[in-house]
Amino acid sequence: MGGPRIHPSALIDPGAELADSVTVGPFSIIEADAIIGPETEIGANVVIRSHTEIGARCKIHTGSVLGEPPQDLKYHGEHSRLVIGDDNLIREYVTFHRATGEGAATVIGNSNLLMAYCHIGHNCHVGDHVQMANFSGLAGHVEVADRVVLGALCGVHQYVRVGPLAMLGGYSKVVQDVPPYVMVDGRPAEVKGLNYRGLQRAGMSQEARSALRRAHRILFRSPLNTSDAIAKVEAEIEQLPEVVHLIEFIRASGEGYCGRRNDPLGRRR
Repeated sequence: MGGPRIHPSALIDPGAELADSVTVGPFSIIEADAIIGPETEIGANVVIRSHTEIGARCKIHTGSVLGEPPQDLKYHGEHSRLVIGDDNLIREYVTFHRATGEGAATVIGNSNLLMAYCHIGHNCHVGDHVQMANFSGLAGHVEVADRVVLGALCGVHQYVRVGPLAMLGGYSKVVQDVPPYVMVDGRPAEVKGLNYRGLQRAGMSQEARSALRRAHRILFRSPLNTSDAIAKVEAEIEQLPEVVHLIEFIRASGEGYCGRRNDPLGRRR
């Protein structure tokens, strides 16, 4: 078997580990202790810093910088990592940072589309099948679940959680948790509706979609406060796994969640 295909102008530290089927484009730099999985393609002018692990079959486009130290005043040079899974499409000039904290990691899952100029900050955890449009960004310690869509120039505040199958509108300012299955938009972001088409595309059953639609009306469209709305959902709607997950997510949102402006819901409790 032949080794990795490396352009003569690329700089690869001998301490980096590249699978035999890796391709590296011109003027790219890969530092020691970087690990690159099989069939991953690295374009031109890409920088992959130490303590970065990239899985199989990823495609990394021009100018991306992966694994820089965190933009965090609490970081003092401790050993931390950036871990990227398999089958990710990483477009031009993205920046993903390592974590703050000894042994901590910024983690990005599998099969994600991360468009040009996206930023994922320190200690973030991003799931699978996530789409981040151009110039969208995650501050530190953000958690993004599977199959989330972030519109262009969407900004997510530190420590925010985004539930599965949520859709965040372009230019949105997201400063509180985004419940699962909803669409949010605005500055600050507020719930605009259920991500019904996204649920269909994900293969969610009609029974679950109907139950979530009823729960959505109670949680985000009624005048009830959070506790009373949750009690009403639990009393009146079949407790399918998707409904239970929605309720548990809201209960766990200690810093509040995106509701509707001028609503009693979604505020810090």
